[in-house]
Amino acid sequence: MKAAVLRAFGSPLAIETVPDPVLGTGEIVVDVVATGVLSYANEVFSGERNYQLELPVVPGPGCIGRVSAVGPDATHLKIGDWVFCDPTIRSRDNAIAPDITLQGWSARGPGALKLQRHFGDGAFAEKVLVPTENAKPIGEISESDAARWCAINTLLVPYGGFLAANLQAGETVLVSGATGNFGSAAVAVALAMGAACVVAPGRNEAVLADLESRFGDRVRTVRLSGHEDDDRERMKRVAPGPIDCVLDIMPPSVATSVVRAAIMTVRPYGRAVLMGGVGMLGGAGLDLPYPWIMRNCVTIHGVWMYPPDATIKLVGLVRGGLLRLDHSDVTTFDLAHANEAVAHAAAHAGPFRMTVIKP
Repeated sequence: MKAAVLRAFGSPLAIETVPDPVLGTGEIVVDVVATGVLSYANEVFSGERNYQLELPVVPGPGCIGRVSAVGPDATHLKIGDWVFCDPTIRSRDNAIAPDITLQGWSARGPGALKLQRHFGDGAFAEKVLVPTENAKPIGEISESDAARWCAINTLLVPYGGFLAANLQAGETVLVSGATGNFGSAAVAVALAMGAACVVAPGRNEAVLADLESRFGDRVRTVRLSGHEDDDRERMKRVAPGPIDCVLDIMPPSVATSVVRAAIMTVRPYGRAVLMGGVGMLGGAGLDLPYPWIMRNCVTIHGVWMYPPDATIKLVGLVRGGLLRLDHSDVTTFDLAHANEAVAHAAAHAGPFRMTVIKP
């Protein structure tokens, strides 16, 4: 099969012919129809993000495709089924604290590296091998819609945060990082889950105006000033009532003071979810006040990705008309132009923009 291979950090992807995946028990082979290119893929491939990724590797976390081969233990999936290949691969021998690797992207610790050595190659290829449980059925779609369905790869991340926070219909949510790609997805997901209001702070006035226009009165935007105490009060004032839940999904480049200002808007007995990259490149800690957390009974939950059943629930929101996949402008590339796709994704980062490779 054809695949885009990363042979060294800082080098372009090499478009090569590589062996087809070999099917084993507990595995599925999927023909890749469309795979999204994350806006920071160039930072991963250059080594700037310092992700644990053993080379050479076929990168690319997640895709939309059709099942082409099933293992002997598959009881429901069949050849031809449309699936989302969930890149969040968990070890099967520790149900309480499984090791996790993101297929074709990164690992977390030595156990995850062992997983990566078997399920390392991702979706920048004509075929991909995934654990049976990671081939999530999405129902019948047309091939022309496959690129649009790649949006669930982004939507699932904040959805996992809101599931962890036990977000309830009618609650008020604040999305810290709302003007970014994952943050704007979080706004859409919170509304689809029934949030009465989403507070969306940021500095990009054009994006803030677009969020208001796109989603209506249930979104309240706040232009950040960069002054922590002032911004905190402005976010609280724009909310129609107490803020029940804060989701932080800021990138690594953001100062911790920006994150702290948002988190400390949450009401007593409220919940805060940390899903961003702040601090991953070094720098100051978050430094949340112990007395404030304790006396206000605030729950702070760190979340990486989403639970195994999240895809099925998210697809239900899409099929039910609660969550739209047509918000994003989609630009597609073929596999031969994978490097151009990576450059395009970086140059067109931001909300409601998607770069997709269609092998």
